[in-house]
Amino acid sequence: MKFNPATLRRRIQDGFTLIELMVVLLIIGVLAALIVPNVLDRADDARVTAAKADVNNLMQSLKLYKLDNQRYPTAEQGLAALLTKPTTAPVPPNWKSYLDVLPNDPWGKPYVYLNPGVKGEVDVMSLGADGQPGGEGKNADIGSWQP
Repeated sequence: MKFNPATLRRRIQDGFTLIELMVVLLIIGVLAALIVPNVLDRADDARVTAAKADVNNLMQSLKLYKLDNQRYPTAEQGLAALLTKPTTAPVPPNWKSYLDVLPNDPWGKPYVYLNPGVKGEVDVMSLGADGQPGGEGKNADIGSWQP
C-alpha cells in the first residue's frame, strides 16, 4: 500500500473534529445565555406597553360615552356598554357604538372597570401577568391613573 499525501490531506479536511464541534456548541450556548433573557424581558415590556395603550383607548371611549350620555356606564353595565347599548337602568339616551371589539389585556384576561373608581371618577385597569391585585414588575397593575 502506497502512502498518498493528497488522500490523507483530503480525509483530514472532510469533516470536523469532535473538539471543533464542542467549541461551536459552547459558543452558541454562551450567546443564547446572554441573549435569551433580554428577549424575554422585551416581551414583558411590550405587553405592559400594549396594556397601557388599551387602557388609554378604553378611557377615551368612556369619556365619549359620558359626553353623549351625561354619565359613565354603571359598574353593572361595565365596559360592555361601549360595545352594545345597555338595557339595564340607567339606559343611555344618546348611545352610540364606541368600540368595535372589547379587548382583553395582553395576558388574555378582561380589563377591570370600577365605577366609582378608587383612583379617579372611574378606573380601568389590567391586573398584570398574575391576574391578581397588586404585584411588582410584570405582575403590577396597569391602570388609567398611571401616565
